[in-house]
Formats: sequence, structure tokens, C-alpha cells
Amino acid sequence: MKQSNPWHSPLALLIGTGALLGLTNNLVKLATTGGWQPVTFLLWSLLGAGVLLVGLAMASQARPPLGRAHLRYYLVSGLISISLPNAVMFSAIPHVGAGYASLCLAFPPLLTYGLAVLLKLERLRGLRLLGVVLGLIGSLLLAIGKASAGDAPLGWVLAVLVVPVFLALGNIYRTLRWPAGATPLALAPGMLLAGALLLVPSLAMQGWANTDTAGTTRQPELWPVLAQMLLFACTYAMFFRLQKIAGPVYLSQIGSVGAMAGAAVAILLLGESGSLSMLLAAVCVVIGVVLMSRPDRSPAAQEAT
Repeated sequence: MKQSNPWHSPLALLIGTGALLGLTNNLVKLATTGGWQPVTFLLWSLLGAGVLLVGLAMASQARPPLGRAHLRYYLVSGLISISLPNAVMFSAIPHVGAGYASLCLAFPPLLTYGLAVLLKLERLRGLRLLGVVLGLIGSLLLAIGKASAGDAPLGWVLAVLVVPVFLALGNIYRTLRWPAGATPLALAPGMLLAGALLLVPSLAMQGWANTDTAGTTRQPELWPVLAQMLLFACTYAMFFRLQKIAGPVYLSQIGSVGAMAGAAVAILLLGESGSLSMLLAAVCVVIGVVLMSRPDRSPAAQEAT
């Protein structure tokens, strides 16, 4: 019998998670202009979202396990999936814009597939390989276009392109090291809280004061961090569910949904300017992801099924 509940539909989870992911970059831009220091904003957002999900997990009889293997899973996934990529992304957005940062989210699907092939989690297919190449071309076009525009420091332009590498590594790690018997709702808060914990040393060294992009310390607005807490909680509750039922390569396509949603919001609602290089990069990414998502109709695949 078909499942009518969207909680059981990979496509519904993919679209929902990706759309929320795309909104995050735009909310970060509003938060930093509203007085938040990017990493401080990230830490409180993760902490609040983690607490919300702990409450939801306890209410759903899915208490987060605290064994040694589980704690290691939280810390490693929190480092490579949460604290490192988000700290770079949140810090870069005031310099490169939410639209550029959002489009960079389109590349993890292609990198995840490449890693899955190398680790023999997926077989190499011609069309998917072409999709990876097109995605990398799109990444290059995006970086060259942003750098040549001269409206953002080259260091931040290149730093954002490292984020998809961490996200792809996280997609693979969480699948390979998923603790036996653990439920998605039990694991999600552990990763978020571990990610927040790992940010503490950085903030302790650079200071906890909130400064805007001009370097002025001021009292930040409260609503962005409350909104981001809720956004993170909803995103990662669906995120882990999608990973569990669909695997790392399918999950990674949330980046493509997030890229299109985030760039559209940035251009249409926040007044950021688009460019020909962004359009060409988006076309390359869309074609690459479509090719990567095509089912394998080779004789070998048919025989395997």
C-alpha cells in the first residue's frame, strides 16, 4: 500500500529540506546586518535547535543514545557537517552575498557521488560522470564570475567553494558510520549540539561580542536567531529522516534545491544582483544533477536487479 504521509516520501523530504536549507543563507544575511557576529549567531542557533530536537526526541520515545560510538558519531559529523562548513558559510555571506553562497550548495551532490564511487558505494556510470564534470564546470564559472566582478574578496569567494567538500564528506561519513539501531530523530540533536560545542573554542579566542560588518559592537536583534533555531530544528529533523530512507547520494541533492531556492530569494527579495556567470553556473549544475539522477538502465544494472 502506498504511503500518503510526506514523512515517508523521499521527494517531499528532499524538497522540504532543500527549501529550508536555501532560506538559511538569506536569514544569515539579515542576521549579520542586524548586528549578529556570524559564528556567535551559528552557535546559538545550533544550541537552540539541538535543545528543541532533544525535546521532540524525548516526547517521541527516541531518546538520543550516549554510548561511546554514538558520541564519536556526533562529534565527527558535527565537525564536518555542521561546525566547519557553516562557520565558513556564515562568515562569508556578508562578503560574498547570500545568492552566491546558495548556489555553492548545488555542488555537494556531485562530490558525494564521486566519493560514493571511489568507496564502491555506487558504480561508475557514464551519464553520472558527465554530470560531475558539468557540476565542476559550473563551480569554476561561478568562482571566476564572482572574482572578476570585484565585489567580494577572492579569499572569501574561494573559501565558500570548500564548503561543498565538507558537506559531501559528511554525507558519506554519516551513512558509513550510522550507529546500528539508531533512529534519525535520536541522532539529529546529537549532531547539532556537538556542532555547537565545537564552536566554543573559536569564539572563546575571538571574543563573544556581536559586531556588524563595519566592526561596530551593538545589541543584535533577537528574532533572527529564534527563527534560525526553528529553521535548523525543522531542517535536520527531515535531513536525518531523508538520509535514513534514501541514502547519501539522493540526500545530497537537497543542495541543488537549496541553491535554486536560496539564490531566488536573494535576488527577488533581498535585492542582490544576478549575473551571466551565475546563470550559466546554474544551468550547468541543473543539467549535471539531472544526469546524475537518471536511473541506471545498463544491462549490468538490469541483471543486478
